Amino acid sequence: MNALRNRNLALTAPATLYLALFMIAPLLLMLYVSTLERAPFGGVLWGQHTGVAFEKLLFERDLAGNMSFNGDYLAIFARSFRLAAITTLLTLAISLPTALYMTTLTRRRAAFVLFLVTIPFWTNLLVRNFAWILILRNGGTLDQVLQWLGLTSASLDILYTPLATGIGLTYSFLPFMILPTYVALERIDKRLIEAAFDLGADKRRVLTRIVLPLAMPGILAGAVLVFVPCLGAYVSPELLGGGKSLMIGNLVQAQFGASRNWPFGAALALVLVAILLLTLLLMKWLNGRMERRS
Repeated sequence: MNALRNRNLALTAPATLYLALFMIAPLLLMLYVSTLERAPFGGVLWGQHTGVAFEKLLFERDLAGNMSFNGDYLAIFARSFRLAAITTLLTLAISLPTALYMTTLTRRRAAFVLFLVTIPFWTNLLVRNFAWILILRNGGTLDQVLQWLGLTSASLDILYTPLATGIGLTYSFLPFMILPTYVALERIDKRLIEAAFDLGADKRRVLTRIVLPLAMPGILAGAVLVFVPCLGAYVSPELLGGGKSLMIGNLVQAQFGASRNWPFGAALALVLVAILLLTLLLMKWLNGRMERRS
């Protein structure tokens, strides 16, 4: 028994060490920095602890030291949640019919479509977002095509708006939703669908009663893969939003960069990590509940 336990510990030691060094240790360091006092010219005063960083999330003080509620950062968190949720829904709306279509193809054709889906991964995310700037800007590709078709007569003014940010996020994270959704749909036993049709079910009932419930674990996995990184996205809001659609990732970068307020940046990052962990736990609970029902 002891030999088996020692063997299991030896096998899990590399993974445990990796998590301790590259996940737990940075989180603990970030927690420690968030409790420190900011230095006069940026950085931190090591050894001088305070709770000002967390206080700043909800309150602000005037020159007299009076405290008042400040909802600016809550608004940024709310905007980040809204854009992440909208992006998740848009990617699902595109991915579900795409994945359903792929399940009707032969293996060779489905592999070719998967190849097309994964092509964006071959290009750096920064380059792809710069390409969207050329497409969405006034006088860009989209603007010229719409005016040539006679659909518009003036510039669209899409770039540097929340709409442009949403387009960039949806494009960037779309493959993360298509792949797990397709895998879940591909694993469904086709005999269940045939049996449902034989018993008189129409296409809508088969989709809502058979296909979607069985594919829900893959859909939830895709939702996590899209929502979690989208919540802390930085590149698309920075380039396509032009600073007008400030999200949590941009706010954290500003604190560690131009503002040099490391304690507040660490506090923001900790809150973001806590929200992401709660989101993952919620998704895990929902997935477990659906598995018990099935």
